[in-house]
Amino acid sequence: MFSQRIGGLAPSPIRAILSVIDRPGMVSFAGGLPATSLLPEWSGTVPAELMQYGPSEGEPELRKLVSRRLTDLGLDAPAERVMVLSGSQQGIDLAAKLFIDPGTPVAVESPTYLAALQVFRFYGARFTGLDDLSAAALAYVVPTFGNPTGVCLTADERAGLAERCLASGTVLFEDDPYRELAYDDVDRTPIAARMTGGSWIYQGSFSKTFAPGLRVGFLTASADLYPSLVMLKQSVDLHSSRLSQRIVYDAVTAPDWDARLAGLASFYRNRRDDFEELLRRHLGGLASWTTPGGGLFYWLRLHRPVDTRSLLDEAIARGVAFMPGEEFFPGDPELGTMRLNFSHAATDDADRGLAVLADLLRTACPDSVYPLEFRSTT
Repeated sequence: MFSQRIGGLAPSPIRAILSVIDRPGMVSFAGGLPATSLLPEWSGTVPAELMQYGPSEGEPELRKLVSRRLTDLGLDAPAERVMVLSGSQQGIDLAAKLFIDPGTPVAVESPTYLAALQVFRFYGARFTGLDDLSAAALAYVVPTFGNPTGVCLTADERAGLAERCLASGTVLFEDDPYRELAYDDVDRTPIAARMTGGSWIYQGSFSKTFAPGLRVGFLTASADLYPSLVMLKQSVDLHSSRLSQRIVYDAVTAPDWDARLAGLASFYRNRRDDFEELLRRHLGGLASWTTPGGGLFYWLRLHRPVDTRSLLDEAIARGVAFMPGEEFFPGDPELGTMRLNFSHAATDDADRGLAVLADLLRTACPDSVYPLEFRSTT
C-alpha cells in the first residue's frame, strides 16, 4: 500500500521530546531552542500582494539581501542563485531528492545532525566517513559549531575537506545555521568559498538569529546544481511563506539588526559560561566535554558507557528533557553520550535540571565519583 521508503521511516526522537517541553516546570536541554525572551514581537499591516502566490525562489528583495551577505563571506552567490527555503530542513530534503537513491554513498561526520540522518536514511543513503570521498556522491557537514558536538573546524580542516571534494568530484553540502552565534575567535570561512570549479550547496537559516517559528532559511549552490534544486522546490511547496519572508526582510534591514546579532552573541556567551559552571558542579565527575566556541550545544561523554536512551523516560518524568547522544550516529552508536542545549533554560532552571540528570547518572553509573577538579577541556 505504501512506498518502500516508508518501511525505513522512524519517528523523529527530537520532535517527540519537544512535544513535552511546554509542560509546567519542564526544563529542556533537548532541542536547539533559542531563549524565548529574545524572540521578536511583530505587528503591522500586511500588503495584499503578500497574500498572493509568489516566486518559488523567494522574494527578490530578500534574495538580494542574502546574496550580498553571502558574497561578503567569499561565496559565489549572486541573487539569481539564492533560494528562500521553508526552513533549512527543506534544503536537506531537496539535496537528498537530488542525489540519493537506495544505496547511494553519502559521507557524513560521526556524530552529525540527527534530522539530516533521518532524511538521508529515508531516501536510502549508505553512510561513509569524510576521510575517503572516492565513492561518495554527497558530503554533508555542519562545520561551524556543529550539531551535536559544537565543534568548529579549523581553517586547515576546512581547506582539506574542500580539496578532497574537488579531487573526488563529490558534492559538498555545507549546513551553516549557527555561524552568527560565535562566542570565541575562530575561523568561520565557509568551506564552499574554497570550492571554485566544484559542485556545492550552502545553506543557512534565520531560525537561530531571529524566529524559528517563521520557518525561513536560504540556500545557494553552484551553477550546475541550482536549476535542479529550484525544480524540486516547485514540486514540493510552490514557494515559502511570503509573509514570513517579509517579516524577516524587515528585521534584517532594520537599523538595529547588527546590534541584535551582537546582543545575541553576548547573551548566549553569558548563558554558556553559566551553564559551564553548572556542568562542573553537577557532572564534573560523571562526564567530560569541550567548551563550545559558539552555537547552542554541549556534547558530553560519560565516564561509563551507559546507553542514555534508557534514562530519557525517567528524566522526562522528573521534569527534564535532553537528547541521548546515541541518536546522532550514522552507524553503531557510541554509548554514553548526551547533547545538552544551553540556550533555552534560564540559569536557575538549568541548575535544577542538571541536578536531576546528575542524580540519574550516578544511579546508572555507581562507580563514577566526583574528583577534586572537574573534568572538562577548553
